[in-house]
Amino acid sequence: MSREESMKPALDTNLPPANTMTRRSALARVVVLPLAAALPAALTGCSKTLRCEDTSGLSPDDTRLRTEIAAYVDQSTDPSKHCAECVQFNPAGKDACGTCKVVKGPINPNGSCKLFVKKT
Repeated sequence: MSREESMKPALDTNLPPANTMTRRSALARVVVLPLAAALPAALTGCSKTLRCEDTSGLSPDDTRLRTEIAAYVDQSTDPSKHCAECVQFNPAGKDACGTCKVVKGPINPNGSCKLFVKKT
């Protein structure tokens, strides 16, 4: 053996070639990647706060009524004034956005606005 050959690092013949996939890396891709892809969707399902803020289908006038005139908020700061207790509110069911007879768009049962009228 020449001096040059003895200076070269010994090759480990038990390692697979660099361009092949091992069973471990294949299993990791088959199991981990789908789980990682499903995680964001699963986490949004865990959210307990109902959001009723999508006003993309409203006209500019309806949006102005909702945000400026009625000053609708998705979460009421006053526990005695929330949409579920208002005569104008139309519930849609458990954990769903309802509607309002005055304010257009989705309405959170826990929301509130300046046009609140308590049910009697």
